[in-house]
Amino acid sequence: MKKYLFWTLATLIALSCNPKLPTLPPAPVTKATGEKPKNIILMIGDGMGLSQITAGMYMNGNKLHLERIKNIGLHKANASNSLVTDSAAAATAFACGKKTYNGAIGVDPDTIPLKTILEIAMERDMPTGLVATSTIVHATPASFFAHVKQRKMYDDIAAWFLKNQVDYFVGGGLKYFSNRENDERNLIKELEAEGYQMSDYFQKDFEEVVIDSTKKFGYLTANQDPLTVEQGRKYLKSATVRGIKHLNQRAQNGFFLMVEGSQIDWGGHANNTNYIINEMIDFDNTIGAVLDFAKADGETLVIITADHETGGFAINKGSTMDEIKGAFTSDYHTASLIPVFAFGPGSKTFRGIYENTAIFDKMKIAMEVPNVLNNN
Repeated sequence: MKKYLFWTLATLIALSCNPKLPTLPPAPVTKATGEKPKNIILMIGDGMGLSQITAGMYMNGNKLHLERIKNIGLHKANASNSLVTDSAAAATAFACGKKTYNGAIGVDPDTIPLKTILEIAMERDMPTGLVATSTIVHATPASFFAHVKQRKMYDDIAAWFLKNQVDYFVGGGLKYFSNRENDERNLIKELEAEGYQMSDYFQKDFEEVVIDSTKKFGYLTANQDPLTVEQGRKYLKSATVRGIKHLNQRAQNGFFLMVEGSQIDWGGHANNTNYIINEMIDFDNTIGAVLDFAKADGETLVIITADHETGGFAINKGSTMDEIKGAFTSDYHTASLIPVFAFGPGSKTFRGIYENTAIFDKMKIAMEVPNVLNNN
């Protein structure tokens, strides 16, 4: 740190004489003092920019649970090969702490596997969980447990559940486990042989499923993509709450859980304002339940962000708190800065503006993992 301060002072003096010298390097990531969480819950609203949050707030009686959070920052979401990121590169940045190319799942720009925050948690005997309203092998959840060259290698991604045995996972994509295109494997039976409870699937309402606390748990909510909120999907909040309970029962050293509100993004791709709003409110209701747990628990760091904004969504003239008149500049992602909300011990470190890779660094610091930048 002394060396950094000396360099900074010398450079400032030099700049006064020669403005063409390089700008200052980024300050080293430092550890927050006096605050160490036991558990980490990372919540990702896929495609959730400020306008998506705002529209959900206005159409939810002008309030969101997000407003309970005081520590707020912004992250820079670009990929290594594009200013406009996709979910795979962005989630890999969160999970592994390194910028990579669009489409990459848990690998660097040279396709070399990177250790993920979920794998680090496993090494520390922390139970882990994933919940998504997409398929569980979709880009965002996949980037936390798998390592493949391209996000659409769904059969390969599903097989990673046998290598990285997540304690609790809920999402769509049954076909990639039991009706696979590339081989005859039945991953459901293989996971059951490894001690998983994998017996109910999407035929039953999730609320009716009895979860055996002594076993690892996997639940596939649809054969492929789950329903939308408007079509009747309602498992995100309950799966998250029950996941927290399940992991907490198994945790001696805390737990790590990633929760994705996946379909905010799909509403942006469809340029469908109501789709965005419904999914945003569903995600925020889940946020509320997580914040309630974290407040009561006192040892849980909650981080809420997005991988990118989708649609170039804007709220236009004529909108009211009863009707949002949305407009779009794109049916793809945009390069806007993305908000980060943090609650609980360690949350103050998420203030400011930083690269999306810093979220990984900050989570590792919160876990007190040495060599915080080992993937860079």
